[in-house]
Amino acid sequence: MSIPLIIVLLYIVMLFAISLYARHRASKNSTGFLLAGRQLNTAMVAVNISGVAVGAASTIGVAENAFQVGISAGWYTVAWAAGAIAMGIIGAKRYRAVEVTTLPQFFEHYYDTKGRTASVFGLIIIQLVITSLQYLAGGAILSSLLPNIFTMETGMYTSAVVFIGVTLIGGLWSSGLANILSITLIYFGIIVSTIQVIFRQGGLSEIALNLPATTDWFGPIGGLGMATITGWFVVMITQTLSAQGPVQIACAAKTENTARRGFLWGAVIILPIGFLCALLGLSAKASYPSIQATMALPQIIMSLHPALAGITLSALWAVDVSTACHLLLGAGALFCQDIYKRFLHPTVTEKTYLLVNRLTVLGLGLLTLFFAFHAVGILKTLLMGLSLTTAFTLVFLCTLFVPQLCRKSSAFYTTLAGILALVAWQFIPAVRVFSHPIYLEWVVCLSAFGLTALIDKRHITESDETETKLSLIGATTKS
Repeated sequence: MSIPLIIVLLYIVMLFAISLYARHRASKNSTGFLLAGRQLNTAMVAVNISGVAVGAASTIGVAENAFQVGISAGWYTVAWAAGAIAMGIIGAKRYRAVEVTTLPQFFEHYYDTKGRTASVFGLIIIQLVITSLQYLAGGAILSSLLPNIFTMETGMYTSAVVFIGVTLIGGLWSSGLANILSITLIYFGIIVSTIQVIFRQGGLSEIALNLPATTDWFGPIGGLGMATITGWFVVMITQTLSAQGPVQIACAAKTENTARRGFLWGAVIILPIGFLCALLGLSAKASYPSIQATMALPQIIMSLHPALAGITLSALWAVDVSTACHLLLGAGALFCQDIYKRFLHPTVTEKTYLLVNRLTVLGLGLLTLFFAFHAVGILKTLLMGLSLTTAFTLVFLCTLFVPQLCRKSSAFYTTLAGILALVAWQFIPAVRVFSHPIYLEWVVCLSAFGLTALIDKRHITESDETETKLSLIGATTKS
């Protein structure tokens, strides 16, 4: 039996062991399953948000992009870290203060049922798109690590079994505990692998000599352009404030201050991994210029000592598992909390509701596996999906800081405009007047929000209930 296979099997055993250990906490009720009983400490919040960030896009996707445009691909995780900082400073304490489970639930507190309905469908779409990419990365890792055992397709199926199984057993607790192991080993593996690859290839100058002269491979902007890098920062700050994954982690913290500190420490963990993976992607370009770009990181790591390659790629795969678990839980929470419990069965018992959550995770896991076989380009697809969070972030920020401009229908029409803008970007080339859809999203959503403020005269602060909730958030902000 090969060393990489032994390591992968050990990882699988450890992941399921962690899930079974976490089951006694997660299986008591839906809060335990979805929110870890709202008992995450600072370290657990930090590793959870790191687990969401350091997944397929931040590792395989960055290396894939660096293979094509250079070291500047590493700015992706810097942008993610900026998003975590923004969430820590602006959003985490607010979400935890009102003790919601999802952003659509937050919207209905201040707006109307239509706003909640529109936002939940948009957020579920985002979750499904991002989750599908984790299968793609999982298949790439396993097929590179064990080519005699896994093809890309069977690697994706195996990843799906582990993704869904770990999530079903332990919920957010199992994902968080697994992240402690995964994040530690991924940093060990990536750092040691990067040092060894650069040393073996004769240093950065030698790598540069073996790269085509068509791109400024080591330039800070490289083949991307400032508009694209800026777009990444806009996308990641936008999505971190409103995507279900970060929101759910903030809501699972013990206290508001725990949530804030956890996101800030998470930013520190997230920041450097992108440039390390970008260096490995460049090394792959110099050594294997004709391989598929998605395989850049797995291929270069597999050229190292079998034990190091096995640990690093298995850790990459384990982090991918943790990211997928968070995403599946987020999508399940959105469906169960904002559709099933809100509209289909408001009086559902806790036992039945927990079962529905698990069945939903199973169903969405299988659906996203189907989507995965049609995904092209990890980073490009991810950033397209995340652009849709613009509407949610805009409404959230305005609710906190300029509630006098918010109207009862603001959430609905801003979300609808954001969805239509992204659809138009996909199917009507004439609207692509910007370098990235995130810029179109902000223009359209700001316009929709402004027009709604002019037309709708129903202020969100009209009800006593809303005034009370806004006061709560304001008090939390000042504490």
